[in-house]
Amino acid sequence: MTGLLMRAAGSRQRLELIYINKNNQISQRIIKVIGVTESTIKAYCFSNKQFRTFNLANILSIAPVRQRRGA
Repeated sequence: MTGLLMRAAGSRQRLELIYINKNNQISQRIIKVIGVTESTIKAYCFSNKQFRTFNLANILSIAPVRQRRGA
């Protein structure tokens, strides 16, 4: 996971994140990684349209956003 986050921080790649917060609420978000530390990632969250900090321990799943192919 760290490798994916580091590569995304160095590019404009968007990631899809499934996250559980401190109140045990699960959310799915599209983010652009700004920075990575040992325990957190700083990212722009397109769902909330603001910069957020996410705890790595609370990330349930993370993957590159799939590109839609038009007809």
